[in-house]
Amino acid sequence: MIVLMAVIAPNFWSLSNGFNVARAVSINAVLAAGMTVVILTGGIDLSVGSIIGVAGVSSVLLWNSGAPAVVAVVGGILVGAAAGLLNGLLVAYLALPAFIVTLGALTYLRGTAYALTDGQPLIAEGQLGFRLLGNGNFAAIPSPVLVMVITYVVVWFILERTTFGRHVYAVGGNVEAARLAGIKVKSVLLRVYLLAGFTAGLAGVMFAARVESGQPRAGEGYELDAIAAVVLGGTSLFGGRGRIYGTFVGALIIGVLSNGLVLMNVPFFTQLIIKGAVIVVAVALDSLKNWRAR
Repeated sequence: MIVLMAVIAPNFWSLSNGFNVARAVSINAVLAAGMTVVILTGGIDLSVGSIIGVAGVSSVLLWNSGAPAVVAVVGGILVGAAAGLLNGLLVAYLALPAFIVTLGALTYLRGTAYALTDGQPLIAEGQLGFRLLGNGNFAAIPSPVLVMVITYVVVWFILERTTFGRHVYAVGGNVEAARLAGIKVKSVLLRVYLLAGFTAGLAGVMFAARVESGQPRAGEGYELDAIAAVVLGGTSLFGGRGRIYGTFVGALIIGVLSNGLVLMNVPFFTQLIIKGAVIVVAVALDSLKNWRAR
């Protein structure tokens, strides 16, 4: 795939394009990190794309109101975490289907983003104080890439080195067995959706910093890219199996694919068809793997 894109689009290997890919991959990769933890429990979160929009808008609103950059960043992330917390409460304690809960959240959170901005992009007043989070560099490394790396190190540690991480895998592997083993399943589910909301909020602030504005449409379709990254990275949609570093590889594949399609001037609707096909094939392979394992 990469060789084909390099032949068709000669500037694919350019340094500037490499930085563009790195920045673009960072946002989806951060989003997919939280999605991985949810899917490991056998759940799904379709609201993360809308959380990007409402979190980004919230951070710029705080900045325009005179809040310090740190407050604007933390505020945007907390908005995302609050949305994830509500999802978790509904899924874990009311036993509502995750698909329905997060599909509803996708809608009302997007509506909230539009309501906060009257349906128009919210331009940052003056220079956005946290713009470096999306456009800056640290020792020649793009800031979003550093944020992404830190996110993956933290999530890796949570999944591989903590009791909570082991419980995530246990719940995804067999929820009834996990419950009989004394694992507080409801608490685990609540925290995984909270984590997904947190990472989506972080991705939203990064997006706002990158474009230096609050875009109510930001994140549309990103939930599909995140799911694709998780599945391509080897995490089973049935839960209980997968590794966070696989998700990073999956996010990189999706980012390179998206960038290559743009450079080849592939129409947007065709890009959606290709991405959708990638997701379907990945899920089909995962289902086949599970069927053979039985």
